[in-house]
Amino acid sequence: MSSHATATDGVRLHVEDTSQGTPIVFVHEFGGDQRSWEPQVRFFSRRYRCVTFNARGYPPSDVPEDVGQYSQARAVEDIRDVMDHLEIERAHVVGLSMGGFAALHFGMAHPDRALSLVVAGAGYGAEKEHEEYFRTLSRDVADEFEEQGSEAFSHTYGMAASRIPFLVKDPRGWGEFRRMLGEHSAIGSANTMRGVQAGRPSLYDLEEALAKIAAPTLIVVGDEDDHCLNPGTYLKRTIPSSGLVVMPKTGHTLNLEEPELFNRTVAEFLASVEQERWPARDPRSQPAEIMKTK
Repeated sequence: MSSHATATDGVRLHVEDTSQGTPIVFVHEFGGDQRSWEPQVRFFSRRYRCVTFNARGYPPSDVPEDVGQYSQARAVEDIRDVMDHLEIERAHVVGLSMGGFAALHFGMAHPDRALSLVVAGAGYGAEKEHEEYFRTLSRDVADEFEEQGSEAFSHTYGMAASRIPFLVKDPRGWGEFRRMLGEHSAIGSANTMRGVQAGRPSLYDLEEALAKIAAPTLIVVGDEDDHCLNPGTYLKRTIPSSGLVVMPKTGHTLNLEEPELFNRTVAEFLASVEQERWPARDPRSQPAEIMKTK
């Protein structure tokens, strides 16, 4: 069922609500949109209520022209506004890349609304040594979207290093991803790059807040998504109730590149959460300890 949720600042967000059961809210990456979750909706809607939505800036959601209406905090509140629109009190929140950051921040901002968190491919711009370079690069990418348009620039953006494993493994799937990217609003993409991507804080500056996340959390990264590997292990060490999965020979577009493995991994996680078998790390399992002597 399609509808539009109105965010608290008046921006309308296009929502798709499928099936019944415990809700899962899927939050898409910068290069994708709600269509990117189709392999997951088809799988999980057999047992769960699946919700996808297009972020602001991604038609048929509204495309505000004011970059001030785009931010990491606003992306978090948009998840909440979609849930409120559908009268969902609590949900599993699954996000990839930009959506993974939003899911993680949602867990910090609204701990009472998250049944669990899946944080996939979240790391770009988090590494302190690359922080300023990432911000500069994000602003450059925004300029290119405006100057070239989405269709022309999608051929360049889609060839980023972390997308190449997808291209090599599944050229047809990558081609669909690239085509959909080319259909995005150039203004919306540019404003999202400037307001959300370039403006979000480094995960390494949020250690105290991350350590307070109580929701069961699954962190997923591809082993050829280099700038997510170190942030992924950092999140694993920092969030007490987290687990880390590294997918072999896999890049950034995890859910599309390896849909069966991604779905199976998330399904096992959700089953563990629902059986209350995903506890926080046992305090006896100290990371600094190598062997027991006494």
